[in-house]
Amino acid sequence: MTSDEALRIETLSPGHAEDFALMSALTALINEVYEVAEEGLWAPGTTRTSRQEVASLTHAGEITVARLDEELVGCVRIQQLTADICEFGMLAAAPKRRGTGIGRELVRFAEQYGRDAGLDVMQLELLVPREWSHPSKEFLATWYGRIGYQVVRTGSIDDSYPELAPSLATPCDFVIYHKSLRA
Repeated sequence: MTSDEALRIETLSPGHAEDFALMSALTALINEVYEVAEEGLWAPGTTRTSRQEVASLTHAGEITVARLDEELVGCVRIQQLTADICEFGMLAAAPKRRGTGIGRELVRFAEQYGRDAGLDVMQLELLVPREWSHPSKEFLATWYGRIGYQVVRTGSIDDSYPELAPSLATPCDFVIYHKSLRA
C-alpha cells in the first residue's frame, strides 16, 4: 500500500451473495492464496473453497473483505462459535500485496468484531502437517504468537473434519489458537 491508498474493510451484506463476479473473485483469491500456503497438504486438484461455499458464507454474514480503491485485496471469515468464542478463518491477502499489512488489519477487524459482540475469546485453526515442517505454516505460527495468540490444543483433522481427511496428501492436524479479547 502507498500512503495515498486507503484500505477499506467491510463485512459483506447477505445480498452480496448474489453477485456472481464478486463471489467468483473472492473464491479465486482464497484458492490462489491457499494453493501456496497449503502446498503439499492436499491431494492435487483440491481447492480450499468453492463459489457456492463463499456465497453461502456471505449470505450468513460471515465474509469480510478488504479493498484498496475498488481492488479486492483480502478477505476473512468471521463467525461466532459459542456465547464466548468467535473464530476467524479463510484469511487471505492478495499475493501481489503481501507484506503490506492487509492480513494484520483483517485480523484486527475480526478481533474488534468479537469485542463489539461482547465475546471473550478469538479462535483460529491452523492446519499443519503431522510429520514434517511446512514453511508457510511455521511463519504463520510465529506470526500468530507475536500478535498474542496461544496454542490451546491440537486436534486431528480426521476427528474435526472427517469429510476433508480423504483429500489430504499427508497426515495433518489442526492447531487451535486462542486470544483473549478482554485485554
